[in-house]
Amino acid sequence: MLRTRVKRHWLLKALACSSIFFLNILGIIPAPCLAAQPRAEVPEEVEWTWEVRPPHPDPKLPNVLLLGDSISRSFFPRVTEQLSGVANVYLMASTATVGDPRLEHQIAEFAAMEGVRFSVVHFNNGMHGWDYDEDQYEKEFPNFVRAVRKLVARHGVLIWATTTPVRTDTASGPTNRRIDARNAIAKSMLQSDGVRVDDQHELMMRHPDRYEDSMHFDNSAVEMQGDQAAATIKNALDSGR
Repeated sequence: MLRTRVKRHWLLKALACSSIFFLNILGIIPAPCLAAQPRAEVPEEVEWTWEVRPPHPDPKLPNVLLLGDSISRSFFPRVTEQLSGVANVYLMASTATVGDPRLEHQIAEFAAMEGVRFSVVHFNNGMHGWDYDEDQYEKEFPNFVRAVRKLVARHGVLIWATTTPVRTDTASGPTNRRIDARNAIAKSMLQSDGVRVDDQHELMMRHPDRYEDSMHFDNSAVEMQGDQAAATIKNALDSGR
């Protein structure tokens, strides 16, 4: 019975919007139904989120967040090791991408659950969501950055990690041409916004023999990535003291 009512509700709403649309064409009334269309979700076949908090965070230490996807998740242990005694390191990794309205909700939910403001947020997004084109990526990137900024403490620092290259292009997935385009979009929007850059893309371009699969890297390369991320974070923490 409830399902029937819900369907009837949305049917009536659709009919109402259609009526308003045609009346708007005739110049009789404006069309508020057309003003706020929800952003479309384009789910991937496999989706996940992965969140890690330090088991015993030291209240005397600053809090640091790695926010990204499986690449950030891979070098998270190395960053945690390198920042031992320096910072409490958290992780939020997800397959949700810029353009997907769920990403901002996931970030807000993470913030509510942890209740922590971060001195540094090292963030990336660009290896998923290939059904969203780069025009959508560019349009929605500012919303993503605004959501990330809400995680940062006063005088906190944002560090953008560039998206790493893939070993081989995939017709229905990542290609290096599109990765380059997404990195360029992010750079153009962040370079005048006080956001630091950890150029993970440039780092891994120097090591094309270190792939574990088409997009992930072997243990040696992951350690290099973690070392570079940790060094960038340490520099940001030191400059903020």
